[in-house]
Amino acid sequence: MLKPNKLANKNFLSSLDMSTEEVLHVLELARSFKNKDLNLKLDSKVLGLIFDKSSTRTRVSFQVAMSKLGGTTIDLNPTTSQIGRGEPIKDTARVLSRYCDVIAIRTFDHSDLEEYAKWSTKPVINALTDLEHPCQALADFLTIHEEFLDFKDVILTFIGDGNNVANSLILCGALLGVNVTIACPKGYEPNSLVIKKAYEIYKNKALLKITNDPISAVQGANVLYTDVWSSMGEENQKEEKDKDFLGFTIDNDLVRNAAKDAIILHCLPAYRAKEITDEVFESNRSRIFEQAENRMHAQQALLSCLLS
Repeated sequence: MLKPNKLANKNFLSSLDMSTEEVLHVLELARSFKNKDLNLKLDSKVLGLIFDKSSTRTRVSFQVAMSKLGGTTIDLNPTTSQIGRGEPIKDTARVLSRYCDVIAIRTFDHSDLEEYAKWSTKPVINALTDLEHPCQALADFLTIHEEFLDFKDVILTFIGDGNNVANSLILCGALLGVNVTIACPKGYEPNSLVIKKAYEIYKNKALLKITNDPISAVQGANVLYTDVWSSMGEENQKEEKDKDFLGFTIDNDLVRNAAKDAIILHCLPAYRAKEITDEVFESNRSRIFEQAENRMHAQQALLSCLLS
C-alpha cells in the first residue's frame, strides 16, 4: 500500500521546497486519498492556522483535511489572540511549537512566513503569501493530471496578474517540466527572481514564456487559468488595474483560440465579467470546482508527509 514519505525539507514555504519526485509523490498520495484507496490516521496531531487574510477554501480545506487524518485544528485569528496585539513572531512561533504539530500561515509578507519558520521547531506551511501560493499549485497540477493523465505535452496558460498564484504555477511547472505561459499586461509580470529560478530548473527553457499578448498565449493551450486582477490588500488599485487588464478576460473568443480539449481553471473567488465571463465559468470546459475540491486532497497528502 502507498505510504507517505517524509519530505526532505521540514517546511513547505515555496513550491521549491519539494523536489520533482516529492511533488509527484504528494500528487499520487492525493489521488489515493481522493479515491479512498488510502486511509491514514494521525491521531492526536494538531494543526495551527494563523490567517492574517480572510479565506474560504484554504481555511476549510485545511481543517477538513486535518479532520480526515484524525487530527484537530486550532484557528488562531489575530483579532482574538495576542498575534493581533503585536506579539513578536519569534515568541508566537516558539510557543505554538510546544502546542501544535504543524502550523499553516496565510499572511501578506513572505518574510513574515520565513520568520515563523526560523523560530518554529515544527513544520510551517505557506497557506498563501504575497509571493507564493504553493498549496494552490499542488491542487492545480492534481486537477490537470486528472484531466490529461500526464503532464507531457500539456500547455498551461495563465492569463492575468503575475501574482502569487502565477509565481507558484511557474515554479511547480518547472519542477514538473510543464509548458507554462503567463500572459499579463506590461508592468504586471511575475516576480523576476521566480522567473530566474524557474529557468534554472527547466531543462528546456522554451517551456516557460512570459508575454503581454493573451491571444498568442492561448494558441494551442490545454489549460486556461485565471485569477482575480486585484488581490487582497490591493483594493486601492482596483480601478486602475481594471483598466490595465482590458483584453485579458477569458471569454469565448479567447477560448476558441485554445486547444479543442482545453479546460478552464480559476483558484476562486471569481469576479465574473472581469477576469472571466460567466458563460466560460459555467461551461462544460470548467474544472473550477474539481480544482477547489482538490485543495483538500492535496493538503491531506501534504500534511501526511510532513507529519508521518
